[in-house]
Amino acid sequence: MSPASPSSQPGMGSIPCSGGVAFRVWAPFAAQVHVAGQFNDWAKAAHPLASEGNGYWSTDVQGAKVGQQYLYVIRRDGEELWRIDPYAKDVTDSTYQNHKARNAIICDGAFDWGTKPYQAPLWHEMVIYEMHIGTFHDVSGGPPGSFGSAIAYLPYLADLGINAIQLLPTTEFEGAFSWGYNPGNLFAIESAYGGPKAFKAFVRAAHEHGIAVLFDVVYNHLGPQDVAVWRFDGWCENDKSGVYFYNDWRSHTKWTAEGRPDYGRPEVRQYLRDNALMWLTEYRVDGLRWDATAYIRNVYGRNDDPEHDLPNGWGLMQWINEEVNDRQPWKICIAEDLYNNPWITKPKGAGGANADTQWDARFVHTVRDAILTPHDEARNMEAVRDAIYHRYNGDAFQRVIYTESHDEVARDKGKMRVPTEICPGDPGSWWSKKRSTLGAVLVFTAPGIPMIFQGQEFLEDDAFHDKDPLDWPNRTTYAGIVSLHRDLIRLRRNWYDTTRGLRGQHVHVHHVNQQGAERVIAFHRWEQGGPRDDVVVVANMSHRGYESYNIGFPREGLWKVRFNSDWDGYDGAFGGHPSYDTVASWGPKDNMDFNANVSVGPYSAVIYSQD
Repeated sequence: MSPASPSSQPGMGSIPCSGGVAFRVWAPFAAQVHVAGQFNDWAKAAHPLASEGNGYWSTDVQGAKVGQQYLYVIRRDGEELWRIDPYAKDVTDSTYQNHKARNAIICDGAFDWGTKPYQAPLWHEMVIYEMHIGTFHDVSGGPPGSFGSAIAYLPYLADLGINAIQLLPTTEFEGAFSWGYNPGNLFAIESAYGGPKAFKAFVRAAHEHGIAVLFDVVYNHLGPQDVAVWRFDGWCENDKSGVYFYNDWRSHTKWTAEGRPDYGRPEVRQYLRDNALMWLTEYRVDGLRWDATAYIRNVYGRNDDPEHDLPNGWGLMQWINEEVNDRQPWKICIAEDLYNNPWITKPKGAGGANADTQWDARFVHTVRDAILTPHDEARNMEAVRDAIYHRYNGDAFQRVIYTESHDEVARDKGKMRVPTEICPGDPGSWWSKKRSTLGAVLVFTAPGIPMIFQGQEFLEDDAFHDKDPLDWPNRTTYAGIVSLHRDLIRLRRNWYDTTRGLRGQHVHVHHVNQQGAERVIAFHRWEQGGPRDDVVVVANMSHRGYESYNIGFPREGLWKVRFNSDWDGYDGAFGGHPSYDTVASWGPKDNMDFNANVSVGPYSAVIYSQD
């Protein structure tokens, strides 16, 4: 057998080329590397890879074809290791009947994207729907939901007003049921969900419905099960996980004892960078959501122990986010840090992580506390005010705001959906519906990028679990609650050109009342100001309704009711408390020059603007 020659083809993994397939892999401690597969009847020594002299090995295999399966055979110190390709874009045998992903599959990336142009929404217009493919449209007792089953509901989401879907991780994991935060093969799409072509079909269909797709990447840890790169070439130190990972005290995370990637190794950094850019280019996703960035930048995931910071983790985030900004600046990078760290969204030049926005823990925890608290007297309206005002680095859209997410409603964490938290024995009660929708009003009217978790719009009351499908009959049972969310989303997006201010940077919380059992807050939103731009939101977070309640207004004249959450068309149990257009006249109130009387029901909100 003649010695192998390195491939001249660029790229990593299996690369289809004229007459065959090129293979390239990083295995710095290997003595020999071969590729075995269906193209050579799995002969373990038929196709050696040549060392490129830098830890990389490559060769061209004539006759190898797209769709064929393969593995690398790595030899070191007398060991023979069969390894799946770390860059494999498709793998076999990960179905709900079989829990192991064994072989890589050669992919060519070809896909018909159609000709319909698509432009993702601007960030100040974005409304996010967090979705778990396995449970979004699923039948209990069978395999998990798929990209194909989710596509069927895209028209519903588009009608609701959703213009961005944020997927829980869909990279290959052990088995078929998971949240997705146990990635095994970073470059492969979960085969139980349909694999890479099905995911591309989902992205194409979402774009055809005017919906962006945001992809959740997990770079704070890998595994802990079925990790493609675990001890990949046989080397490790301290009995840990090998060349792709830290092999000292930095390896430990809250999810795995040995699973943190080594952000200091150039080849590992390149691996993660290539992964991020692949989703944005080959799969055409519209942004990335970085899971648990606190554990990338800090060993223990905190702000208060800089001695345990991981400078290379900071550098990784800066590098990838900068690459995204340079290549596709319209695509959004979202960090889930949850420590209210303004440096996450500061630019690289200032020393920040260079993310575009981040999940706002201060908003979700404060607002959830306010709507879950059973006694009006205990509701802290000043804290709600501060949550409305909160922002990072002076930019309202550097935060994503929500009251439910997969973490906040996770059964595995002992948490429940907001309606169930409010009234555990009766999540469909008046109390649950009133206060949960009051939370929705704050999400869609406070400054920030609003997000809801799947099923929130139809009062889903079951805690999130990866084997429990959404209760879609609730969409009919609570059709009015769906309409309430639709109306809020359309106002948030300025659908009728009467509420432009809800897309703006500016907010002034001008009225806070927590005297006795009274709990009323009012705030002014605007972009440029003026008719059809200025918006006033009045939220009554108490059981008492008001027929005539005086607050300040920013302008004189007629203010029209654009939304009343107590409308009995949303639910027959609502009081239908009348809310009327009102006229603001001269007279200082709440540090404004004008005032008017408003009518607002119990646990209700009213939204005003001018023509």
